[in-house]
Amino acid sequence: MEYNLADIFESVVDVVGDREALVCAGRRLTYTELEARANRLAHHLESIGVGPGDHVGVQLYNGTEYVETMIACFKVRAVPINVNYRYVEDELAYLFNDADVVALVHDTEFTPRVEAVRSRTPRLKHFITVGSGTRTDGAVDYDDALAAQPDSRGFGARSGDDLYVIYTGGTTGMPKGVMWRQEDLFFAGMGGADPVGTPVSSPEEVAERAVGRGELVMFPVAPLMHGAAQLATWIGFLQASRVVLVRKFDAVDVVETAVREGANSMSIVGDAMARPIAEVLAGPMQGTELRALFAISSAGAILSESVRDKLQGLLPKTMLLDNFGASETGFQGTGKAGSSPDKGLKFTVNARSAVLGDDLKPIVPGSGDIGRLAQRGHVPLGYYKDPEKTAASFVTIDGERWVLLGDMATIEADGTIAILGRGAVCINTGGEKVYPEEVEAVLKAHPAVYDAVVTGVPDERFGQRVAAVVQLRPELAAPTQADLIAYAREHVAGYKAPRLVVVVPEIRRSPSGKADYPWAAKVAAAHVASV
Repeated sequence: MEYNLADIFESVVDVVGDREALVCAGRRLTYTELEARANRLAHHLESIGVGPGDHVGVQLYNGTEYVETMIACFKVRAVPINVNYRYVEDELAYLFNDADVVALVHDTEFTPRVEAVRSRTPRLKHFITVGSGTRTDGAVDYDDALAAQPDSRGFGARSGDDLYVIYTGGTTGMPKGVMWRQEDLFFAGMGGADPVGTPVSSPEEVAERAVGRGELVMFPVAPLMHGAAQLATWIGFLQASRVVLVRKFDAVDVVETAVREGANSMSIVGDAMARPIAEVLAGPMQGTELRALFAISSAGAILSESVRDKLQGLLPKTMLLDNFGASETGFQGTGKAGSSPDKGLKFTVNARSAVLGDDLKPIVPGSGDIGRLAQRGHVPLGYYKDPEKTAASFVTIDGERWVLLGDMATIEADGTIAILGRGAVCINTGGEKVYPEEVEAVLKAHPAVYDAVVTGVPDERFGQRVAAVVQLRPELAAPTQADLIAYAREHVAGYKAPRLVVVVPEIRRSPSGKADYPWAAKVAAAHVASV
């Protein structure tokens, strides 16, 4: 056996088949039942000509069908492609074409959008619909597809070189597909089947360990179209755990699900999920106890100090962890105690991470020099169909392959990495660099601010000036623009404080909670043009 996810999953099924594997939207599946459904879908994919290397789009809300589609694809050596379910027509056409999607599994809710782009996506020929709504023309109903196929295995040999592709959210540009060998992602993103312990030394060892493991209940809260939620789900399966999902994020549903299922761990994405959960626990569900919950981890976005403190006060016995990583690296490290965007983001990282200068040499610890965060070892092959971006981000240094991230950082004398922010969204105002995350965290600590995104707008004198797009709490008195600017100046240097504040009814974020910086820049620029 190689480090292939389908092979390893089958080996786990063989030893813990009767154990509950997946729970979502009223459906409960054991490992045996989950695999049987995935086998049926895999056979259907083969029957329509989908095979090794073919890309299958997955445009679904969370559900067992999402997980089954991923497993089915891996079984026939096809590649599932995560599709942001918020995408409108132009975005969908771009993604389907960029990813060379040949088949699509989608909720019937999205049928109008899919139909609208069919003439623009010539490679997309096959459609499988989930739900009772209107089907795409010529589509096969998901349940019908399963019913017509056997639940046996009978698939060809697979490899650790088989691809796993994660399309990034495109928060700072157009989405791009990160290509991983499954073996590399098994170690870099799934911790070698034991993220907090010792990675396995052979693929057979995953099932061997599964036999003796007690059952954990793991609850990835984010949508599966987000890479972190996919990885958390696979970590659960590799540890023979029960994985619990919710179809869409709703804070009340999340808390009720965690209580009902006895969740031991939850993974969320930053304040966008943590804040509503905290407000539910402090409000309509006050007094609710999550007795089995020993850890909540945030990946993809860091918890601000104010939200962390509120959530920790409500769940004093639960560990709150900020995990650091990216689609291009998998897991890299964990936030240092006391770290937050407003006080400075500091992480204890793994031995494969470093901060490299422009000369691609490691920054001297404690020097204060700024470089790019980088990782070596198990890294992706590159970006799908984008040799230019691949060459810019993936380099070979002294015979070893590295990935260079967009995160700018310094390394302290003790080896701690201090993350300054994404270089792609850095604001240059009069030669001073402002990283939005720091200012956002300060603004979100204001009691009347519910959410905030910071961006730059053109300025004749300074090149750019800092602007904030904020969503206020309707139940509190609204602060003025001057109030918010003055508040920010109390906590950050004057050049970092916003000189413009635009109030909007709702901050636009991705379904996974990540900030939409292009949207914020357009909102701020439109406001400037209107005054």
